[in-house]
Amino acid sequence: MKLGGKLSKREHQIMDLAYERGTVTASELEETLAGAPSNSAIRSYLRSLEVKGFLQHVEEGGRFVYRPIHDRDAVARVEASRLLKTFFGGSVSGMLATLLSEREADLSDEELDEMRRMVERAKEDNQP
Repeated sequence: MKLGGKLSKREHQIMDLAYERGTVTASELEETLAGAPSNSAIRSYLRSLEVKGFLQHVEEGGRFVYRPIHDRDAVARVEASRLLKTFFGGSVSGMLATLLSEREADLSDEELDEMRRMVERAKEDNQP
């Protein structure tokens, strides 16, 4: 999947609402977003998200209704890959160490067990 450009904080907020609701309009976002910018600014964000390949719209009753093009997990993988390359030089262990240092007190035993299983699967997949 080719997505063009990274998302601003406001664009992330818009995408979160689009995933949560399934569809969004500029008016709905204006009513919902905390500290929302003007309707014209919101429409500009929506157009930007369309150009970047995150949203598409249909016209319904004279208004544009936007919906995500890709499912949230697919976009999360692309965004995580960008983050990995940009801040960690591609080092998964470096990224994981940073995440764990920030969240270690919050991790449940179930989450830790799941991560161990993922590491074991990755080891098995890397065996010749």
